[in-house]
Amino acid sequence: MLRKTIDKILGNLLVFLMAVLVLDVLWQVFSRYVLINPSSYTDECAGYLLIWVGLLGAAYVSGQKEHLAIDILLHKSGAKTRRVLEMLISVFTLLFALTVMVVGGAWLMYTRFILEVTSASLELNMGYVYAVLPLSGGLILYYEIDNLVKYSRGR
Repeated sequence: MLRKTIDKILGNLLVFLMAVLVLDVLWQVFSRYVLINPSSYTDECAGYLLIWVGLLGAAYVSGQKEHLAIDILLHKSGAKTRRVLEMLISVFTLLFALTVMVVGGAWLMYTRFILEVTSASLELNMGYVYAVLPLSGGLILYYEIDNLVKYSRGR
């Protein structure tokens, strides 16, 4: 139930961010080639939106178990071995998300806020841009913990 709610919210957020990204790039092209007066903030905004879409999209596909994987060993294994391998993959993914994305991302976000690092044209605090790291890492953690619970129950 909770997983489906998170999936729906995350999916809708990704659609919204992609729509904003497309509109941003369209405005950039229009202002550059039609108005001959390129907008100063659209390039930077598109880059930050792409970061958010990429990392939140990675969390979404991780939750859908549609992420890029080399699964030849899983397909060649029996049911019991497959479950053990899936649990190991979930544990390694969980450890990566925890250490790199949540802890490292939170440190990066925190230091950007403390040092008051701002972007060039938007003058946006970079902590907001990097906030997607611990957010998407936390989502991946949730998905992998949920997967581990299901694997341990034999589903």
